[in-house]
Amino acid sequence: MPLKPYKTPEKASETEYIVNRSRFIGRCFPVSSEEEALAFLEEVRKRHYDATHNCYAYTLLNGTRRFSDDGEPGGTAGMPIMDTLIRSSTENALIVVTRYFGGILLGSGGLVRAYSKSASDALNASGGLVMTPCSEIEFTVDYTRYGAIEGFVRSNSTVKATEFTDSILFRCLVEKERAEGFIADIIERTDGRSTPKVCGEEYLPVKNG
Repeated sequence: MPLKPYKTPEKASETEYIVNRSRFIGRCFPVSSEEEALAFLEEVRKRHYDATHNCYAYTLLNGTRRFSDDGEPGGTAGMPIMDTLIRSSTENALIVVTRYFGGILLGSGGLVRAYSKSASDALNASGGLVMTPCSEIEFTVDYTRYGAIEGFVRSNSTVKATEFTDSILFRCLVEKERAEGFIADIIERTDGRSTPKVCGEEYLPVKNG
């Protein structure tokens, strides 16, 4: 299947929100597997072993979706956290919201709002990357044309590798919608002596905004 763009956290984050003396600590983690998500979750549980609840949700690019209310009334914690991830089209992410009960009941609506806000704050604080599908393009140029084309290549692609043998081999990543134009430019700039080819696809992280 062709690669599709998706959003993912740039880094781990931690935020705090207090309402009616209840303390909500939100954390967001970039993860690449269910095992990694569960390992981060276990770390949070150990750190906050004395918390009233450690509610969570995580989404993975392979379609895995898991969430837990961890003792809160059904639908008031885990699902609002999951909704935060789904609404933002975020994948490969875990959000854990730790609650220390402050002695005042918030009611179902209050819990949903509190967990939604805490999850959203943690996700926003984690930064955002758009994992952008790119074509991997490979081509060679001779040494006489290297100086004239190197700047263009580095300005218009992400260079994965450069190999210097009898000629110079470039392997570059170019956003898929620009790949055709990039190939045409290389052919033109080398007077047809270079014949770039697409040899694969790969994600390239691009900062969101």
